[in-house]
Amino acid sequence: MTHQLPIPPHFDRQKVGDVWRVLYQQRAMDAKHWAQQYNLEPAAKDRTRICLMAIDVQNTFCIPKFELFVGGRSGTGAVQDNIRLCEFIYRNLGIITAIAPTMDTHTAMQIFHPVFWVNDAGENPEPMTQISMENVENGLWKVNPAIAYSIAGGNYMALQNYALHYVKKLNLDSKYPLTIWPYHSMLGGIGHALVSALEEAMFFHNMARNSQTQYEIKGGNPLTENYSVLRPEVLEDSQGRPIAQKNTRFIQKLLDYDAVIIAGQAKSHCVAWTIDDLLTEIQAQDPKLAQKVYLLEDCTSPVVVPGVVDFTDQADAAFDRFSKAGMHLVKSTEAIDSWPDLL
Repeated sequence: MTHQLPIPPHFDRQKVGDVWRVLYQQRAMDAKHWAQQYNLEPAAKDRTRICLMAIDVQNTFCIPKFELFVGGRSGTGAVQDNIRLCEFIYRNLGIITAIAPTMDTHTAMQIFHPVFWVNDAGENPEPMTQISMENVENGLWKVNPAIAYSIAGGNYMALQNYALHYVKKLNLDSKYPLTIWPYHSMLGGIGHALVSALEEAMFFHNMARNSQTQYEIKGGNPLTENYSVLRPEVLEDSQGRPIAQKNTRFIQKLLDYDAVIIAGQAKSHCVAWTIDDLLTEIQAQDPKLAQKVYLLEDCTSPVVVPGVVDFTDQADAAFDRFSKAGMHLVKSTEAIDSWPDLL
């Protein structure tokens, strides 16, 4: 394998928490010269094929004052995570075969956004409200009739019946209760974009290794949450008719690599759910495949809203379970060459 590389001079750790325009043409030329200087081969020649999956490293989760900034208990979690992740990409430019960023992608009228629900006073739930099965059964929260035209062709009762089925299904499957999130990752908005510093690092990798960045879109279905990029929370309506499907193509694509490295936000939600779904697929195919998965535990943080919710313990428990199943907990500062079970 290639030894670790220096950090290119254009990278500024002080700018990782900011939003700015990537200078694509300049970075393309820089990457070409960098590849020549360090004898970087095209990714197609890699003997050990390694994929870095960067989960939801978007402004909405990673930039302070954006909608769902993941601060963790430190309050600066995602920014510090992304400094380390950028440096990890640059140091291991010659080792990482492909980068697959997932993109949480939403519109306003979705089941986890405030406008979807109303109470008897016609009020929408506040962000971070949790709507339980009992809340819907007793009518504390109902589907907003005004959205039925856009979401269900005007069939309000069908949408209300589906909503009850949805929260029952979450309860039956021991998922988190339905959480009403602030409007976030809005398609077409600045919050949807990748963090500028990471977009730049991925573009630089793309150019230096001739490896197309493999964007994976998720979360656009209005009728289900989609924490995991591999499958939505609910797949069928109350009649057993499919409303969504798991991402079989991407699952197999990941498992075809010799190693998969996972980082991103948030550790307690989209990261944990994605890893959990990947582990389920692995255990169905061959439990030993878990050994090809590496979790960058210093490049991810849990959802913490001081005084409201703290998912740190749940996130840590999930990572402990993944480790016991054979996945590796590693740090971005460790040389990839030293990681166990890497071919």
